[in-house]
Amino acid sequence: QVQLVESGGGLVQAGGSLRLSCTGSGRTFYSMGWFRQAPGMGREFVASISRSFAMTYYGDSVKDRFTISRDNAKNTVYLQMSNLEPEDTAVYYCAGETRSGSLRYVTSREENYPYWGQGTQVTVSS
Repeated sequence: QVQLVESGGGLVQAGGSLRLSCTGSGRTFYSMGWFRQAPGMGREFVASISRSFAMTYYGDSVKDRFTISRDNAKNTVYLQMSNLEPEDTAVYYCAGETRSGSLRYVTSREENYPYWGQGTQVTVSS
């Protein structure tokens, strides 16, 4: 069974930091990403990373504030979020793909990710 499980969400004041984690099981994940969905909004791309760490992409709204990383030995991808803003409040979802077989492949398109976690809530108070 292929599974992704997120953790690390919570309530934080504006300007604060949080680190999200997502651990995968059941398959080798290549491109992995984070997306978020605020109430009443569509799902938004946040960041993604290749299995080789060489390639990373960030959404414009989080660039220079968030950092994506991964530990392949632990099958875990992280999202370090700094200088958080109330606009960052959302449910954050981890996503992974297992078909590319490429160490350098990375995608920001949600339709390219067949596996998703259950989501973790991040709330930033002003």
